[in-house]
Amino acid sequence: MLSPQKITKNEQESLTITWKDGRIHTIPLRFLRDESPDAGNKGETILWTHYPAEPQGPDKPGKYEIKNIQVVGSYAIQITWGDNYDHGIYPWDLLEKWGEFWEMKNELKK
Repeated sequence: MLSPQKITKNEQESLTITWKDGRIHTIPLRFLRDESPDAGNKGETILWTHYPAEPQGPDKPGKYEIKNIQVVGSYAIQITWGDNYDHGIYPWDLLEKWGEFWEMKNELKK
């Protein structure tokens, strides 16, 4: 199973994940927060009825700052943001995909 060896917060800019196979991915915090995988952020489907995501109001102070990172079992992390938002679990496989996306995006800029 894929899992990280180390997770590092780079100031309040990004999260760097060093995977056990040696790969390193850096993901911007704004992206992690805006793409939070919780049902309220993405809209959810219950019994074939789609409930759209709640409309977003003005940004609260600390929205893009990490207050705490907690490991969930052996498969994910949960982030508590500076505005106390703590919904959404970030599984390793999702973080790996996002990390590959940002790696490719950065390569294309060169």
